[in-house]
Amino acid sequence: MDILYLLIPLSLLLVFVIAAIFWWSLKSGQFDDLDGPGYRLLMDDDDISAGNQYPKEDSSNSEGV
Repeated sequence: MDILYLLIPLSLLLVFVIAAIFWWSLKSGQFDDLDGPGYRLLMDDDDISAGNQYPKEDSSNSEGV
């Protein structure tokens, strides 16, 4: 029964800490745009005209296998 005097305040403290972290995340804009990063990933166009995407392999070190 004495352990309840320790566990109840610790659990209330944990609830308040979690609520404070959640409140901070709401106020700092963490949940403003949930869909944007997913669409941005799909709509990302790579710039292929910038040059050769794949470098040439150096064949001077090959063993001829």
